[in-house]
Amino acid sequence: MSLSPTFDFGSGISPEHLRHFNEHGVIQFRGFVDKDTVNNLLQEIRAVEYYFLSKAITKVNGIPLKFGRDTDGSVFIQRIAFASQYSAVLRAFLRDPRLSDLTRLLGDFEGRIGENEKDGLVVNHYVNTPSSAFRQLGWHTDSPRDLFLGGRILPMLNVGLHLDDCSYENGGLRVIPGTHRQGMLRLLFRKKYFVDNNPDKKEVGFSIQAGDLTVHDGRLWHRVAQSPYEGQRSRRRVMYIPIITGAYQPKTVDSPTPFYHKLAQLRLNPSGTRLSK
Repeated sequence: MSLSPTFDFGSGISPEHLRHFNEHGVIQFRGFVDKDTVNNLLQEIRAVEYYFLSKAITKVNGIPLKFGRDTDGSVFIQRIAFASQYSAVLRAFLRDPRLSDLTRLLGDFEGRIGENEKDGLVVNHYVNTPSSAFRQLGWHTDSPRDLFLGGRILPMLNVGLHLDDCSYENGGLRVIPGTHRQGMLRLLFRKKYFVDNNPDKKEVGFSIQAGDLTVHDGRLWHRVAQSPYEGQRSRRRVMYIPIITGAYQPKTVDSPTPFYHKLAQLRLNPSGTRLSK
């Protein structure tokens, strides 16, 4: 078992934080928000989810929502894109100056919170049930989608605020430290994107407490390991905030569905059938 070390955010990004992140491409901040904040965010996410389900919305700004069935058999949303556009509370959280301070991890590049770009504020909800669409996520980096969108790979950070406790033994985030410095061939072909779920001898895991924040370089190879448990014990909810560089490219209701999302839909549901609500 190999665990990533944890840090206190304190008064902001420190030289120690920068050294660790530059070397490993990932960093974990313990207790970034308190338990009351976690509960408030979960309440807002449930409100956004209820809105989408009640309006039979299946796509936001061209990005498909992912549906599954919860432990009680009810339909729920396992991946929500652009969640902050439907909640003043989530939108206000993205204005937290500590999140803006994370842009210092990009070094000489000027970064910003991509609230209206990429997939915006994403909420992932993993749980093991027979009809779950999200139990794990295979090895990948976040960089190739820039190529799919016709651009070049630019530096970015993927910032995860964890809303449930998740011990190393319960699965969750796994990374291969240092792979953010790999060449293009290794970035594109080191693993079979999203298909390969096998552990790697060099991977590192995390012991997460609700309220922790993880940040990883978009070029870093990472996956989400499946929980060995089923039902409530396997539940893991994470808010992902993209910090991006380059030209401003907002999404709108008229934005097309990116090709890589269409491929993902086929992988998750090859029959093409939909869950009825």
